[in-house]
Amino acid sequence: MATLALDLACARELDAHDPLARFRDEFVISQEVAASVTEGRPLTTDPDTLYLDGNSLGRLPKRTVARLQNAIEHEWGKRLVRGWGEGWMDAPARIGAKIAQLIGAQRDEVIVADSTSTNFYKLVYAALDARAGRTQIVTETVNFPTDAYILQGIARTRGVEITYVDSTDGITISTDAIVNAIERNKCALVTLTHTAFKSGYVYDMQAVTDAAHRAGALVLWDLSHSVGSLPVDLNACDADLAVGCTYKYLNGGPGAPAFLYVRRDLQEQLLNPIQGWFGQRDQFAMGFEYAPAQGMTRFLVGTPPMLSLLAIEAGVDLLLEAGIENLRAKSVQQTEFLIALWDAWLKPFGVTLNSPRDANMRGSHVSLGHPDGLRIDRALIEEMHVIPDFRPPDNIRFGIAPIYTRFEDIYCAMERMRRVMQEKLYEKYPSERRVVT
Repeated sequence: MATLALDLACARELDAHDPLARFRDEFVISQEVAASVTEGRPLTTDPDTLYLDGNSLGRLPKRTVARLQNAIEHEWGKRLVRGWGEGWMDAPARIGAKIAQLIGAQRDEVIVADSTSTNFYKLVYAALDARAGRTQIVTETVNFPTDAYILQGIARTRGVEITYVDSTDGITISTDAIVNAIERNKCALVTLTHTAFKSGYVYDMQAVTDAAHRAGALVLWDLSHSVGSLPVDLNACDADLAVGCTYKYLNGGPGAPAFLYVRRDLQEQLLNPIQGWFGQRDQFAMGFEYAPAQGMTRFLVGTPPMLSLLAIEAGVDLLLEAGIENLRAKSVQQTEFLIALWDAWLKPFGVTLNSPRDANMRGSHVSLGHPDGLRIDRALIEEMHVIPDFRPPDNIRFGIAPIYTRFEDIYCAMERMRRVMQEKLYEKYPSERRVVT
């Protein structure tokens, strides 16, 4: 980005010319006045707690409040079981079709169901069945832990081996390293988190997918830190499988159901290993023998958690209105702004940049590192009213959700972190990790 003055006036000027600024008013934002002090005076520039954790849990859309109120009071309260015939049954496919537009998929290639972990299990198991006789899974050591846990459990029961590709810098893993780990005629599946959860590093989806296909393997992408923050084009890359959560950049609510993608030509080849009645071909015939439904419906299992499912839709609609290309452009500009502030203010205190410098290799969160990162994180949250999160060993993650995050938020958050470092405010906090960080 062009050189900018690193001051509050510049941040406000950027916000004044932000074409997406109107979307901030679509979200519930607390008016609690922060009690922190900046530059020796009461903070008056931002009456809100500075929320920079949209990569963990997105804000609540105002439309969701109205949608759930109607679902509770009218659809459940008055219509009762009739609600299933009046929009509930098709909700997984309907909302999945909207998410498909954000990830470069066809409308009938995405469905909402269960959790990301459960969906990941389904597709790993199905992929191994589809590549019977092959015994290698390729993944990496910076993968999100739950994906690794599931792979380890499946490998133990299926008798396959996992090849882990290491990072040389803790931030990135080269495409060549992934490609070189794939063994032709042996590899069944390559699975990566598209945007790395610690560093924000973004893999070259096309190159990895092409390499896996040349070896006869399938590819499964975890899009949890990508969907809603940067453009993804699964169809253009000929990607096979994908999963992702809806409670981060999609703003679907805590624990909201996840989604899964299966390329259209693979849908009839793959079987769901968890055979439930919502994935049955003729569900209400109540037949005793299982027969998989056609299309994506076969990847459903049990009765969907309808209130949580319906809560997803408003957030997705807002992202579609804003446009994923527009959101990505703002995200790049904002992460560049944050990195410029780090360079000027925080780097002299030994704070490291634990995310890629190149915006083309970076998602929508920026990780800053310090040996006392956990204590700094606590000082920011408990004293400075800035909410990032912490990931071991030293990563303080600042998640920028461009649909509601302002440049002023970023400026003030970095200013408060500078004060934490200048005054060593973190030293008063214990280094013991809390249950949730």
